[in-house]
Amino acid sequence: MVIIGAGPAGLTAAYELSKCGVPALVLEADSTVGGIARTVNYKGYLFDIGGHRFFTKWDEVNQIWTEILGDKFLLRPRLSRIYYRKKFFSYPLELKNALFGLGLIESVRIAASYVRSQLRPIPREENLEQWVSNRFGRRLYEIFFKTYTEKVWGVPCTSISAEWAAQRIRGLSLVAAVRNALLPKKKSTAKTLMTQFHYPERGPGQMWETLTERLTQAQTRVLTERRVVRIGHSKGAVTHVITRGANGEESFTGTDVISSMPIRELINALDPLPPEDVCRAANSLRYRDFLIVSLIINRKDVVPDNWIYIHEAGVRVGRIQNFKNWSPAMVPDAGKTCLGMEYFVFENDDLWSSPDADLLGLARREVVKLGLAQPEEIQDGTVVRMPKAYPMYDPGWDGQLRLIRDYLGTSLSNLQLVGRNGLHKYNNQDHSMVTALCAARNILGAHHDIWAINTEPDYQEEEK
Repeated sequence: MVIIGAGPAGLTAAYELSKCGVPALVLEADSTVGGIARTVNYKGYLFDIGGHRFFTKWDEVNQIWTEILGDKFLLRPRLSRIYYRKKFFSYPLELKNALFGLGLIESVRIAASYVRSQLRPIPREENLEQWVSNRFGRRLYEIFFKTYTEKVWGVPCTSISAEWAAQRIRGLSLVAAVRNALLPKKKSTAKTLMTQFHYPERGPGQMWETLTERLTQAQTRVLTERRVVRIGHSKGAVTHVITRGANGEESFTGTDVISSMPIRELINALDPLPPEDVCRAANSLRYRDFLIVSLIINRKDVVPDNWIYIHEAGVRVGRIQNFKNWSPAMVPDAGKTCLGMEYFVFENDDLWSSPDADLLGLARREVVKLGLAQPEEIQDGTVVRMPKAYPMYDPGWDGQLRLIRDYLGTSLSNLQLVGRNGLHKYNNQDHSMVTALCAARNILGAHHDIWAINTEPDYQEEEK
């Protein structure tokens, strides 16, 4: 059994097979496990790439997390706010905070805009702008959605599929947020409104590093720095997987293959290549890349938040994480704070290609401009780049993906795709894990349709 990728999906598949006594080999291109859910260690300061709340409605996923970490799996309070026009706005909405922050006139405009959206909704929702405007009103969309979303994705909201909005924020509406503000004791059904979550003591990578240790003890090999460059196939099945690493090219075989590598790379690695239209469809799929500049601040407390969404147009940072508030163990010196300045980029654009020194300078200037630190308090920092962090939902992406799915489904009977990039689906790590569990169980004799998992977007933002 060959598993491509040692992120949450690949390692979960290996774990499930291991518990059933099925040997597997995991191949990881990077030097560490966890994918985007890794923990980065810089001089003892730990940080999370992208922020990973451990929250799920699937009991079996919770059980796996608890099995792996036990008492190192902490329950943490959630606090996130929006920074807009040099003010902090609570999220979820608190009426008093929003009223005084935006002012009475702006609040009336938001209410009027919302009423209009309910009386005359856009009949056909094709993009994110239309989807959000129908549920929150045009004015609130422009204030609290448009700037941040376009900063994250690098394209106009009119170019982002409505399905993305449905998947990420379904279950939350202006009415739900106001109800939550007026009736705080009532349990919310929206995941976006949850007030606490679980989190590994030493960041998300601790989960996957610990699992890798367990797999190794159980005789499941996890090989890092093995980038898959070719996937040979013949007579309707994958025959071998070739990697390139420090030892040159190596070939691995298995009766079945589970892949979480980006689907675009997988299609281009197939040998022989698929038909031209399938390759063209794969190459049309795009990804949003990510880099984080972590700054060490010589101050015990900076802000009480886990993270802050930056809606200011005058800075390029999109979100700021406060790692100490994810877990105190993330910062080795209790008298200091480590802030993660998150920038959403395209690989090889101006930010991605900037020298680390320039990125550190930018982050320093912006954290000072936002009023979170003084220049003399910033002691150190580092930069981490993460390619293909988020699969993009460009117009027509679903048709291209359907073409690829049809080809793989009829041409490679022993290949299953799992995970965020494997399925080109912007899901969370628990969804990735469930796709991997189902793929492993298919090998054991089940008949799950991996592509059908989470096709209903209700779950994404819904608390059990």
